Amino acid sequence: MSKPAFPHPAYNRHVLRPAYEDAQTYLFDPMLAAHEAHAIMLAETGVISQDNARALLQAISQVRAEGLAPLAYQPGVEDLFFRIEARIIELAGPDYGGNLQLARSRNDLGQALARMALRDLLLDLCGDLLALRRSVLGLARRHVDTLMPGYTHTQPAQPVTFAHYLGGVLAFLAKDQKRLAAAYANVNESPLGAAAFTGTGFPIDRVRVAGLLGFDNVIASTHHSIGAGDHLTDVACAIQSLAVGLGRMTRDLLFLATQESGALRIHDSFIQISSIMPQKRNPVVLEHLRARLSRALGTAQSIVLQCHNIPYGDTQDIEDEIWPPLAGAVDTMRQSLQLYAAVFDTLELNREHLRQRAARGFTTATELADALVREAGLSFRQAHQIVARLVQSAVAASLEAQDLTLDMLQEEARYILGRDVAFTEEQLSQALDPERFVAVRTLPGGVAPSATARLLDAAATEMTADEKWLATARGRIEKANAARAAARALS
Repeated sequence: MSKPAFPHPAYNRHVLRPAYEDAQTYLFDPMLAAHEAHAIMLAETGVISQDNARALLQAISQVRAEGLAPLAYQPGVEDLFFRIEARIIELAGPDYGGNLQLARSRNDLGQALARMALRDLLLDLCGDLLALRRSVLGLARRHVDTLMPGYTHTQPAQPVTFAHYLGGVLAFLAKDQKRLAAAYANVNESPLGAAAFTGTGFPIDRVRVAGLLGFDNVIASTHHSIGAGDHLTDVACAIQSLAVGLGRMTRDLLFLATQESGALRIHDSFIQISSIMPQKRNPVVLEHLRARLSRALGTAQSIVLQCHNIPYGDTQDIEDEIWPPLAGAVDTMRQSLQLYAAVFDTLELNREHLRQRAARGFTTATELADALVREAGLSFRQAHQIVARLVQSAVAASLEAQDLTLDMLQEEARYILGRDVAFTEEQLSQALDPERFVAVRTLPGGVAPSATARLLDAAATEMTADEKWLATARGRIEKANAARAAARALS
């Protein structure tokens, strides 16, 4: 029985073809850019002649003009690099075209292309996150005075505003923006010049070729240039952190969207109905988002696992095989961020219902205890004991906060202290008022509208700085593209 020639049909179907198609999707443009930068640098350092570089640049331009159509996958061709190299040699001739890979390996080239493709995905992801933060900020500014119950352990705890809650959301989104920016800084370093992993004996300029491709830095170690996986796990961990925060927020939104809560209304454009129950308004967009966050978490974790317990060097685990989970995690998160922004842009709140609920469940009890300390001179523990008994008695009698009286408070004070406390009906009424509860908490980051407004202003300033960072990162790549375009024009 004869053995099949390379590639085995199963290897072709499950390995070579998918990897080739991934390269067509993500690496075609980076590959041509890297070829151009390498040819320019080789000529500048005198490794090849100007005529050689000119022939290479002209051939690369021709390949770009022809596009991907002539480069459809063919069994027996190991990867896209060899197809493009063969075409460049055909166009430039073997003497000139054959120098394209001089002082370079598929190892450092492949690592560079992956970093270039990944940085583009990351910048798009950063842009989507910034857009979501702007949507959340806009909604928060509209609800600085919207009272609602705040929850701890899923139970009503203290009055807050919806803007104060969203200020917390903005805080974790800003931290995740910084995590993505830090991951980008690690990604956008050039491995070129490492060749196989030991460098090259030709007098090339690693800094120059990095600049021509928009990299921020050169990876100092040629071994790490090839064996690095930390930039991949940095991306994965940033995505996981973002997914976890968004997932917790989504859980809150789903609760607030229930009829029992009655707090918010998801726009009709995101609502699906029941096939049998005509009254249903199913906020399924949040369910889809919750599922997609789980998907992003899973694919990001597979990136970490593929980087685990592998040789510190050239290995397929973090080359072709890493692209499906890597691109999948970024793409799923981008879809999620765009959906979230659309949801927040159209979200409506039941302000009056939330205001009424803000004082339900004795959420102002903390302020009553604080007032007893300030006005009656009690220790906090004494005040806490009195208010705790007051609330317990009210709950047993099916009373709400607005039903409490000064006589009831004094009865509990006599039980705890053996005497009445110096407290008035007006002081009791103010202490139980949810609006006053919110208004007095003016410390930085507090729930008072004035404090929340300052927090939102600071968040806006931070977004402006992050937008400037994004524009600078994109501008560096555009500047590198322009430099190579100028070199092509001279050829």
